[in-house]
Amino acid sequence: MSIDASVSPQPTREQFEQRASELIEMLYSQRRDEVMRRLGRLIDAHRSDLAHCHGAEPASLWSQADQWLIVYGDSLLEDQRPPLAVLHEFLQNRLEEVFSGVHVLPFFPWSSDDGFSVIHYREVNPALGDWQDIRRLAEHHDLMVDMVLNHASRESLWFADYLGGNLPGRDFFIEMDPDTDLTDVVRPRSSPLLVPVSTRRGIRHLWATFSEDQIDFNFANPDVLLEFIGILLFYLEQGARIIRLDAIAYLWKRPGTRCIHLPETHAVVRLLRLVVDHLAPGTLIITETNVPHAENISYFGLERLSQDGPDAHTDEAHLVYQFTLPPLLLHTLTSGEAGTLACWLDSLPELPTGCSYLNFTASHDGIGVRPLEGWLAAHEIDALMTLMQRFGGFISMRSHADGSDSPYEINISWFDAMSGTRKGPDPWQVERFLLSQHLMLALQGIPAIYLHCLTATQNDQDGVEHSGQLRAINRKRWQRRELEELLDSRHTPTREVFHALTRRLAIRREEPCFHPDAKQSVIASAPELLVIQRGPLANGRRLLAIHNITDRRQALQVAELEVAGWWDCIEGCVWQRQDSLGPYRTLWLVFDPQEPQPEA
Repeated sequence: MSIDASVSPQPTREQFEQRASELIEMLYSQRRDEVMRRLGRLIDAHRSDLAHCHGAEPASLWSQADQWLIVYGDSLLEDQRPPLAVLHEFLQNRLEEVFSGVHVLPFFPWSSDDGFSVIHYREVNPALGDWQDIRRLAEHHDLMVDMVLNHASRESLWFADYLGGNLPGRDFFIEMDPDTDLTDVVRPRSSPLLVPVSTRRGIRHLWATFSEDQIDFNFANPDVLLEFIGILLFYLEQGARIIRLDAIAYLWKRPGTRCIHLPETHAVVRLLRLVVDHLAPGTLIITETNVPHAENISYFGLERLSQDGPDAHTDEAHLVYQFTLPPLLLHTLTSGEAGTLACWLDSLPELPTGCSYLNFTASHDGIGVRPLEGWLAAHEIDALMTLMQRFGGFISMRSHADGSDSPYEINISWFDAMSGTRKGPDPWQVERFLLSQHLMLALQGIPAIYLHCLTATQNDQDGVEHSGQLRAINRKRWQRRELEELLDSRHTPTREVFHALTRRLAIRREEPCFHPDAKQSVIASAPELLVIQRGPLANGRRLLAIHNITDRRQALQVAELEVAGWWDCIEGCVWQRQDSLGPYRTLWLVFDPQEPQPEA
């Protein structure tokens, strides 16, 4: 049984020009004709190369076989070999066919933030490898590449142009009078928003949302947008299939507003989507917006879809990160109550064709706290922060207009975040950790697993001390020999977690109820259980994913299980009725009325 996850109709040249003109009119009304001419020349310059690289339009956007790995280009090190080559070899030897896609975090020359302060956007950091290594990864996997388009490194050539008053970088950044009232601007950090910089014209103050080394681009200058469209097309020519728009929410600035999610920002996302739909259909756009859920899903463009009728296709992001899931799941497994998570899952809107979530528990960043707004009371959030510090983590803060601070993210490895509950550390760390991954894998959307979840990596306190960066706690660089020894040794958490997860991923990719578009609902149960139904599909097939989120055996009182004929996906046999479920255990049970079940 398959589900149609059809690709949006490819815009013709005429349709592309009409829609692009409307968006550019919104962004640069007085320069529309000039920008359209330059965009047309840019598109024509890449058209034939992209047709050759991407070939025929894919039949569908995604399927249940889509499972992605998140990894740094140098997460695996071996002697003097290029780390990207080491990664490719590890994927082929240890994870062949497990992951359909791989997100290689920024692999460009950089000056800070482990790659997210980019010096040169069209080069591979020579310490990692070269474009041939990137293209080799793309030959075997759907490759996700970051477009870090909100800001650049102070060491970039564009910034050198700015300092010298030379084109093109002279007008690429945002100068602001330091007396300007910017109190309404939403801040993700506690660092100053404006950074003083010495130039040939004297001291100037530049907008820097994230750090003094990450200077924000001025997208009100169309030269910046056109430059990044060229970079986007270059990445597609190198084999990228998924484009991640980093920190996109802050892209457009307008003093006197919150400077987040502005209409112009959404217009830029729509224009980038239009470009890839026209030149490389099947390319996926994913937005990275670590904000409360309603703000996050605004990048689907659902409001416009509702106005365009039932047959409309999204014209903005294909995917958004499910940012509420990690902190809410963390709360669930440390508090022992699934009610809040169940309510949140029940609140998720039904998505139109062509939109889905990227589900994850951990990533290269910390665990965002803002997505808990509206779901957890302040004292519950405080209890979670205190517990994560007890388990060796750190709390990063952000500033408010009144000068106060509040938690922005938790910096901790996901494995160590699972060390215990509010009662303290306990012997259930591995089981609790695996439950967190199994639950994430069962949800509607595409799952993404960070390498350090796959390897049960602990807090890297040495990395924090060496770098001075709290996020380094979850960015360990493995010596490949050390990792291989742990994977091949008996009775190590690394081996146990790696083999349990790869086995579960192999089962998941064959089950049609796990198609990203298969319906999802929460089945009523005791608060110690979380029961998720996927489906039913058109043929009636459905799956129950049942989770005991506590450290005690729980009665298995689920009305749907009174029906006979459930198939146990994990054990590969007819499910034998049981009255209870052990601590942190999961069941994946399938019922298909059209397929006779094998005898027990």
